[in-house]
Amino acid sequence: MNIRTEGGPSTSAATAEKALSFISKGLREVRDSADADFKLMRNRANSFKNIATSFDRELENFINSASSFSVPAIRTTPGAEIDFVKKLQPKLSEFRRAYSSPDFSRKVLEKWRPKSKIRIDLSPIRSAIVSEVEEDKDGIIDFDDRDRFWGGRKVIVKDFRWDWKGDSEESQEEWEPIRELKSRLREFERKSSSAEIFRNITNNVQKVKSSLKAICKEPQESKEVPPLDVPELLAYLVKQSGPFLDQFGFQKDMYDKIVEALCSKRKNQLLLRSLSSGENTVLETENNNDELDLRIASVLQSTGHCYEGGLWTDPVKQDSADGKRHVAIVTTASLPWMTGTAVNPLFRAAYLSKSAKQKITLLVPWLCQTDQELVYPNSLTFSSPEEQEDYIRNWLEERVGFKADFKISFYPGKFSKERRSIIPAGDTTQFISSKEADIAILEEPEHLNWYHHGRRWTDKFNHVVGVVHTNYLEYIKREKNGALQAFFVKHINNWVTRAYCHKVLRLSAATQDLPKSIICNVHGVNPKFLEVGEKVAAEMQFGHETFPKEAYFLGKMVWAKGYKELIHLLAKHKNDLEDFKLDVFGNGEDAHEVQSAAKKLELNLNFQKGRDHADDSLHGYKVFINPCVSDVLCTATAEALAMGKFVVCADHPSNDFFRSFPNCLTYKTSEDFVARVKEALANQPLPLTSEQRYNLSWEAATQRFMDYSELDRVLNNTEERAESSRASRKMTKSISMPSLSEVVDGGLAFAHYSLTGNEILRLATGAIPGTRDYGKQHCKDLHLLPPHVENPIYGW
Repeated sequence: MNIRTEGGPSTSAATAEKALSFISKGLREVRDSADADFKLMRNRANSFKNIATSFDRELENFINSASSFSVPAIRTTPGAEIDFVKKLQPKLSEFRRAYSSPDFSRKVLEKWRPKSKIRIDLSPIRSAIVSEVEEDKDGIIDFDDRDRFWGGRKVIVKDFRWDWKGDSEESQEEWEPIRELKSRLREFERKSSSAEIFRNITNNVQKVKSSLKAICKEPQESKEVPPLDVPELLAYLVKQSGPFLDQFGFQKDMYDKIVEALCSKRKNQLLLRSLSSGENTVLETENNNDELDLRIASVLQSTGHCYEGGLWTDPVKQDSADGKRHVAIVTTASLPWMTGTAVNPLFRAAYLSKSAKQKITLLVPWLCQTDQELVYPNSLTFSSPEEQEDYIRNWLEERVGFKADFKISFYPGKFSKERRSIIPAGDTTQFISSKEADIAILEEPEHLNWYHHGRRWTDKFNHVVGVVHTNYLEYIKREKNGALQAFFVKHINNWVTRAYCHKVLRLSAATQDLPKSIICNVHGVNPKFLEVGEKVAAEMQFGHETFPKEAYFLGKMVWAKGYKELIHLLAKHKNDLEDFKLDVFGNGEDAHEVQSAAKKLELNLNFQKGRDHADDSLHGYKVFINPCVSDVLCTATAEALAMGKFVVCADHPSNDFFRSFPNCLTYKTSEDFVARVKEALANQPLPLTSEQRYNLSWEAATQRFMDYSELDRVLNNTEERAESSRASRKMTKSISMPSLSEVVDGGLAFAHYSLTGNEILRLATGAIPGTRDYGKQHCKDLHLLPPHVENPIYGW
């Protein structure tokens, strides 16, 4: 029956279209119902298949369990059948008769087959439209508008008649899962004989016996390592005593020869022994020291000893949890106190954080309200660490011009009026988590560790770098009994830096010579000063007057900051510098005394309040006077050079870095001072070159710091560090025995810990009372647990 819509009346076309819409809707419903029934059948079939699979597994487990019965019974009667199998055979025969029954498949299908039949009778629809359209004998409905209905394909109506054929002859055939189940059961019946089970058990017993033999294999004879003899022990003692022998004037070549002679004696003994026994042994090596190390290591390995730290050391450090290197910068001061140890570590943290290789944490002291009023200028105080952190970040971003991505943390600190310094309270190392304890930069390591009573820095961190900022000996010598105090402080500084640092950087030779130290300027200047210098150089090219003012001095108003030397020079050459006028900017504890002394000597000094060196009012000065000899590296001198000014300073180790700049004028005597001042006032400073500007920048200072502190090597050594961490668990000659220097450093750290734990000794050496642990106010401000809860002591 072909139904065609072209050429017919409009009513017929409308009727046909309605009929087709009705058919389409009915066909969709039929298709959805059929899909649902198919899914139901598929799920039931899968369920039955799972049951068959589960039954198969149970049979296999039964076979395996039957093969693990006690071996002694089989050994006594190897040809007999197992009683269990005899009892089991009737059950298996009964089960076989059950599943072999011809009604088994039919009953299963009757239980699991779909109960409903799906039949579609299209005769009413066919009768409704037969009077309007022409019918074809094949029953095919053909539409010219094929794009609008079923994608243009032909739809056969009788194809939608679908019945479940469960009652047909085909249903009498066995279903695939049933056939699989029967075949499995027949296979199990064949294997169920006692002889087959016995063979399986025997094979398993043989496998167990062979496995036990492999496990209980006789130990191989290990090659015995002869113990150390007297010459080897003496050689190793001489080698480890190198640092002590150096102090007595012995040269390294001398005790190397002693070690070589003792090792040669050992070689001769082994040679005679090998020749007498007829063995071929290679005894000659290129390096006796390496041979001795390997010999010690082999003996230790044969005894099972593994050195994991010496006496008071713990060299095994934890790796970073997130796989990224962490750098903790710990300093002794914080903004708004405008001191070098507050400003320079802040810039170092900002520029180190620009690299993606490491994460940076800046750890600064938190002062209680009463101490803030004594330290911070202009009565500026903070009610919370978060408030002070916001102040620090805003101050920094205004000067560096970028948003520095680093973390700021606080540790408890107290201000000492006598020392005019902030002293840490409690164990500072506990404020860096163990997960982030990777690399530590201690700004003023001696200051941080004078009264440190806590974990050793080198035990907690993989690499510890100290940066020496202050020449404390110079300050102490100015006090009463200064020479005696300086003697003790010098040795204490040596003590704590050696015990707590791997590497020490001294900004200049003005500081004392500390262990493990090297001289390098790792400080830069604020980028704002370099911008001022570039602006001044541009104005000088156009012939503009860039420096309408003459000379000034800027610094904290305490005698040790150069005020004593300044007043002495101006008073001595008052007549030579009759028309010379100097503006002085600064605040400090000695302000009244300094101003009184200058007024008494009638010096031409104009004292003003302290201000930031980057202040616009200071840009017009041409000459910066700095007679200070107590600084290690004067930041104000570097800033003045960056702004394109003349700098008149003393010929002192603290100014060695600035000698290469043409605008730096140094003097040795007071007469030279007068000549350099007049020279600076009579001439114009030279513009800085690009290389000179770069040497003053923090980018260059950071690169110098990375190189001289070996931090660049440590940060780029992740793979080697991982390899060395794995190798540290094995026997290597580098850790075969603790070196003498490690033992001494560990002993110094232990002794320092013991002494600083005594409150009487702390107070006798000038410590602030109660600084061994932080107090209640710090617990409240920093949200800390009380010390007795943080570090409980039971039974003491």
